Amino acid sequence: MKGPAFGALGASFTVMRALQVVSLISIIGMTANFISEMVSANQNPPPVIVGTLSVTCIAVLYCAITYILYFDSLLPFLISTGGDALLLIAVIVVACTVGKPLSYLNCAALPSGGNTSSFIDSVGRNLSKVNYWVWAGATKTTCYEMKAIWGLSIALCILFAFSSVCSVCLWKAQKAQIKKDIEG
Repeated sequence: MKGPAFGALGASFTVMRALQVVSLISIIGMTANFISEMVSANQNPPPVIVGTLSVTCIAVLYCAITYILYFDSLLPFLISTGGDALLLIAVIVVACTVGKPLSYLNCAALPSGGNTSSFIDSVGRNLSKVNYWVWAGATKTTCYEMKAIWGLSIALCILFAFSSVCSVCLWKAQKAQIKKDIEG
């Protein structure tokens, strides 16, 4: 099974897609875990976590579809450039909204043990609403998981920017090849 022959640009595009999918699936797993724990503690998941999960699920589908089309030499690179740019904007929004309150949180200063659900249940009863940064500050583990989501979101910003540049370069190369084929 041999893929398209686009040289270093094609290899870069393939590596970017693979890294994007790994990062996105990691984020999906961690955010789904947070939502599950929040629901089990009778708390509504905050919109920023649900939004993060939604954006990453859509991005995984996009990455899978575009890579399949790329592998079969059917991907319109100019449209892929636009899609990558739109996802770049989406992950920038995710990174900023998730990271803003987390940037002040010192995970090393938090307790290692404890029951996160009990803590959140107590906070929820006393404050009536639990924000995700309260959830992230419950234990070291949850703090590091939220910071991992934030870090992977920042990494995705770089990856989608790079894959967007690769896509536009692949489009130019493909366009030049078609022109060369027509001229003989």
